[in-house]
Amino acid sequence: MPAVSVGRLRRLLRLRRVASVEQSLPDSATSVAIIMDGNGRWARQRGLPPIAGHRAGTRALRRTVEAAPGLGVRSLAVYAFSTENWGRPEREVDDLMTLFAETIEREFPDLHRQGVRVRFVGRRDRCPESLRRLMEDMEARTAGNTRLDLWVAFDYGSRAEILHAVRALIAEGVDPAAVDEERLRAHLYEPDMPDPDLVIRTSGEMRMSNFLLWQSAYAEFEFQTTLWPDFGGSELEEALRAYAGRQRRFGRR
Repeated sequence: MPAVSVGRLRRLLRLRRVASVEQSLPDSATSVAIIMDGNGRWARQRGLPPIAGHRAGTRALRRTVEAAPGLGVRSLAVYAFSTENWGRPEREVDDLMTLFAETIEREFPDLHRQGVRVRFVGRRDRCPESLRRLMEDMEARTAGNTRLDLWVAFDYGSRAEILHAVRALIAEGVDPAAVDEERLRAHLYEPDMPDPDLVIRTSGEMRMSNFLLWQSAYAEFEFQTTLWPDFGGSELEEALRAYAGRQRRFGRR
């Protein structure tokens, strides 16, 4: 057997470790987050009011939720309403609040039958009380479902979430030296929400828009030109296929 130099042996061992790490990483994304963008443009292209685009967007969400489990997705987080969205015209915001309530009432029975567990992520103190009650009821009644976790980011902003966690740690009097990632995560809005393997943004925009900044530290990103109301199972499958073709080393070589 030919002699192997120390340098070559080290390289072989390093390659073996890398292969071991990569083999341990999932080749499919089980946790997906989506920035649902393009409702307004979809409506403008058709000469319709903004609310028509938002209504079409709820149908796209229904298609996506129905397709996700069959594609191996177990956790789906969607950006429904951001902290910045309060700055939109008052009429549009009022229409959105009404639409959220209608969507919960209309979609709840089917989501429940399909085994979807729903959680709302973000602030709740600024939305109408009637909507807040609907959200709480939907969470309570789907709590035992296990087929898919659907995390709906409502009145959500990632910077606000991180500030919320820091302030909670300060209020508890935690020693700064004792603050680590695990402790901070425990004070995020939903500590049990898994970090996304894949973040998808529709409509061709390529930015995070203050969505899951902490949780997406090592996520893969997929930017699609499809406007959100036209999104569905085939577009989700396309994004998952692109993810499966990538290597994720998490800073390792």
